[in-house]
Amino acid sequence: MSDEAGAAAPVATDEGTSPPGDTTAAAPGKDKPEPVDDLVTTHHALKVGRRSLRYTATTGRVVLREEEHKEGTFGGHQARAELSMTSYVLDDADPRTRPVTFAFNGGPGSSSVWLHLGLLGPRRVVSGDVGALVPPPYDLVDNPQSLLAVSDLVFLDPMSTGYSRAVEGGKPGEYHGYQKDVESVAELIRLWTSRNGRWMSPKFVAGESYGTLRGAALAEHLQSRYGMYLNGLILISSVLDLGSVDFENQRNDRAHALYLPTYAAVAHFHGRHGRRSLRDVLDEAEAYATRDYPWVLSRGNRLTPAERAQAVSTLARLSGLSEDYVDRADLRIEHWRFFTELLRDQRLSVGRLDARYTGPAAAAIAENMDADPSHDALTGPYAAAWNHYVRDELGYRSDLHYEQISRLVHPWSFKDFEGRPVDVSPKLERAMRQNPHLKVHIAYGYYDGATPHFAAEDVVAHLQLPQDRFANVERAYYEAGHMMYVHEPSRLRQSADLADFVVRSASRDT
Repeated sequence: MSDEAGAAAPVATDEGTSPPGDTTAAAPGKDKPEPVDDLVTTHHALKVGRRSLRYTATTGRVVLREEEHKEGTFGGHQARAELSMTSYVLDDADPRTRPVTFAFNGGPGSSSVWLHLGLLGPRRVVSGDVGALVPPPYDLVDNPQSLLAVSDLVFLDPMSTGYSRAVEGGKPGEYHGYQKDVESVAELIRLWTSRNGRWMSPKFVAGESYGTLRGAALAEHLQSRYGMYLNGLILISSVLDLGSVDFENQRNDRAHALYLPTYAAVAHFHGRHGRRSLRDVLDEAEAYATRDYPWVLSRGNRLTPAERAQAVSTLARLSGLSEDYVDRADLRIEHWRFFTELLRDQRLSVGRLDARYTGPAAAAIAENMDADPSHDALTGPYAAAWNHYVRDELGYRSDLHYEQISRLVHPWSFKDFEGRPVDVSPKLERAMRQNPHLKVHIAYGYYDGATPHFAAEDVVAHLQLPQDRFANVERAYYEAGHMMYVHEPSRLRQSADLADFVVRSASRDT
């Protein structure tokens, strides 16, 4: 990869790597050295069935420059950030037909390590699952289900996540917000595409969690700003309208209704629905959340005693909570409190990211759990795997801490939505109206307490699109959580689902 601004990028192969920390070069006439790309290239092979995929991996940091215009004068490209990324490109493939997928996680503040080592990349972490967690120091193995079998891959770490930082003396806070985040990730995608000669390749964007909000906005931005039309958008654990999951607004009853099917699914997993099937429980909960529950909440104190008693009984039965708790909660079950309350009698907390996980409650009388047991179970394996992999296999060494989940991005700015809900569904609508060939794949986890499936469904159902464009949206459901790929049966099925989606959407016949 060459440096678009003219500085040579240090590149290494298996025989050697760039000196640690050697990320600058002298720039005449300037007090500070000019940052340059800090990238390492290695070569690998992955066995997929009877095939051996030979590919080139490139990892490190890319300098992000912005055009500077002052008082009608062009000030050149000024270095603003050094963003980390890892790409995998199949050797000897035809770039005209070979897709490329740009992937990232969410947060805001999350690096891309989760999709990278959990689902899409050629190597994956072995962490175990509920009831059978692997002890430290964990393991890293080949991933024959990698999306690399059908698409080149580029994993991106937004500002202040991974190894991404502002340049020395720069202001990272400028990037800690909705608009600048979208613009900087889009620019990194444009740079990679241009430098690698991939403008004629089928292109996909894959985001998880807040990365789906970023991804939808990014699809519109890439198309409107650069004319870079996508073949597909992959939304894993989707949340496009934060109002659909907002409990902080005490007058917003929408989230209470849209979370109910997730509560019911979680209660089912933990044995609160007897021998009923998950599908039967979900059908009842979704029907109630669609019609009766919103009406009940809208009535306020106009409910008759009989109507309120019936609502309390139904909500308690579906959620697995006691009637007394539902009544005291005024029929409104906040999600953190639900995960704290469901198994309180066993002194266990339930995972928010993945409600299949449980952990000992710090206090049996706490209103909210002190930590998410599902997050606790996954942080260690991914950190160990990445820090080994990037150094020992990809050959990149840096003394910077790889910010797996960064707190440095907060407070996150949504100033672009001042006075209105944070909702990027209009961006997705615009992107799909612009590009009739844009396909959208949405993956839902039934035990995901962070981005509940029914809330995401509701947002999609209200997209203002011509009816025929809804045919471009496909859905996949998994009996797993937010990161459904930590559940092995779901990982295998999701890998196949995504490969099929990319192959179909990249076809020039569609």
